Amino acid sequence: MWARLIIVLMVTALLGGCGIFGKDFDETENWTAAQLYNEASRQLDRANYERAIDLYQKLDARYPFGHYAMQGQLDVAYAYYKAEQPEAALAAADRFIQLYPQNDFVDYAFFLKGIINYNRSVGFFDRFIPVDASQRDPGSALDAFEDFAELVRRFPDSRYAEDARQRMLYLRNNLARHEVNVARYYMRRGAYLAAVNRAQYVVERFQRTSAVEDALKVMIDAYQRLGKAELAADVEQVLVLNRDAGRFLSDEPTPQELSIGRRVWDTLGLDRN
Repeated sequence: MWARLIIVLMVTALLGGCGIFGKDFDETENWTAAQLYNEASRQLDRANYERAIDLYQKLDARYPFGHYAMQGQLDVAYAYYKAEQPEAALAAADRFIQLYPQNDFVDYAFFLKGIINYNRSVGFFDRFIPVDASQRDPGSALDAFEDFAELVRRFPDSRYAEDARQRMLYLRNNLARHEVNVARYYMRRGAYLAAVNRAQYVVERFQRTSAVEDALKVMIDAYQRLGKAELAADVEQVLVLNRDAGRFLSDEPTPQELSIGRRVWDTLGLDRN
């Protein structure tokens, strides 16, 4: 009996030493950088984002330098984005920018950051419903605007610059509309002076947007309620003059027209349309 028990224990120890009872088997353990990158790209194309992320992480850990590491850094940012992990995606894009500031694809890293924040802001823009407008946070929209602005400033001739400019127009217009909504919220609460200040901010900071006309209307209403008839008349004169001159713009392109989240990874030599 004791002899049989000793044999069982010895066999168990041998199997454990072979890895059967030890750590999980990793088929990629001896893969080259090219193998890891190619398989990660294949999983990304198949929308297996978690698997792709895992492989890109292994590539980065085992082969932190070289051509594949560089491409993997940018690819994993997109994989995180598609896996609905925006914070990780932004961190990966920022890391690429920091590691490869002179890289030919760094303009896309800025563009990707803008797209991530742009899509995070869509819910903010598409929900103008009757709730407390002052509680809505335009932070992601502002971040997206800054990302696109940085892209356009640093790379005015980038293939992504025109797309970024169009998105900036849309973002700016909606940020202005948000300010008008906040001003209207103040009007409903009887905070007329606060409404005037918010509307005036739109007129001063967002002059070439469709929201300016509504901001002037808010100012007229607020001044009238404050008993400032002369100021209300002055603003109304400005409103009429600009309206007659056709200076008020219509809304800019819709998000659908801008093809939100378009995959433009052909800059990496990859066919992912």
